[in-house]
Amino acid sequence: MSHQIANRDVGRTIDEREFRTTMSRFASGLTIVAGLDKKGEPAGLTCQSFSSLSIEPPLILVCIGLGSGSWAQIEPTGRFGVSILAEEQKDICAALGRRAEDKFSSIPWRASPTGAVHIDGALATIDCRISAIHEAGDHIVVIGEVTDLSMREGGTPLLFFGGSFGKGAF
Repeated sequence: MSHQIANRDVGRTIDEREFRTTMSRFASGLTIVAGLDKKGEPAGLTCQSFSSLSIEPPLILVCIGLGSGSWAQIEPTGRFGVSILAEEQKDICAALGRRAEDKFSSIPWRASPTGAVHIDGALATIDCRISAIHEAGDHIVVIGEVTDLSMREGGTPLLFFGGSFGKGAF
């Protein structure tokens, strides 16, 4: 069930740069959202907006910018994977954060039996079936039903804070 909240005057107009700077104060992990396109080729993007949503049923969500060319290749298949990146995977994160033709040419990856694409060396991988997509401002919120998952022992997550990669104390 979805609810729309009535538009209300909530105060001042928010400046885009100020909003971005304020949001950058939230440290987050980094993920790759990827899948096989209709031709069986990998397509993917870097995604900072990732969260678990529900335990029962197991659901996650990712937020993806409207007009993402990579997502446009993945969405028609109905399936995608999320790879939670390790600290040493900064280059992979940067490569898949760019717009380019063959982003996967130098990235170690594998396809799962479900058609999800996993990044080798990731801390964890999650296979999903698209459950719902909601448009929200300049992004879409994709809800994924988890169909498989795995994780490796050890490792440190790749973090993003203040507009750059960071390290946490664990």
